[in-house]
Amino acid sequence: MANSVLFICSRNAGKSQMAAALMDYISEGKVTSYSAGTNPGSGINQEAVESLSQAGADMSQGTPKGIDPSLVGQVDRVVILGSDANPQFDSAIKTERWVTYEPSEDGITGAERMNMIRDEIADRVRELFHELER
Repeated sequence: MANSVLFICSRNAGKSQMAAALMDYISEGKVTSYSAGTNPGSGINQEAVESLSQAGADMSQGTPKGIDPSLVGQVDRVVILGSDANPQFDSAIKTERWVTYEPSEDGITGAERMNMIRDEIADRVRELFHELER
């Protein structure tokens, strides 16, 4: 039985793209992942692309996109990353929110910031993958 997850953040330029690419990588394609944004940006975050490539995953071909309402009802899980995105769904849709640590609030910027975000998202994606496998 194939599982599927839709990752949503506000701009679909960084965190949700990272989560989808990490799920593809960690699950070795066993989980179908999608990403979207409530207010899609104009391009993906290049620091996120670089950070992810160092971990073996690839989001370089990603493009920010809005939420496809028909997809929401078809996936097994919707994961909302951060507190900026507040999509409205039917209460029957299984959703969860991952509020990740923001290193910039502690003065950590650049590649170090992005790697910390990547590592936290990767840990959460691994946990979700193992949960979906059960």
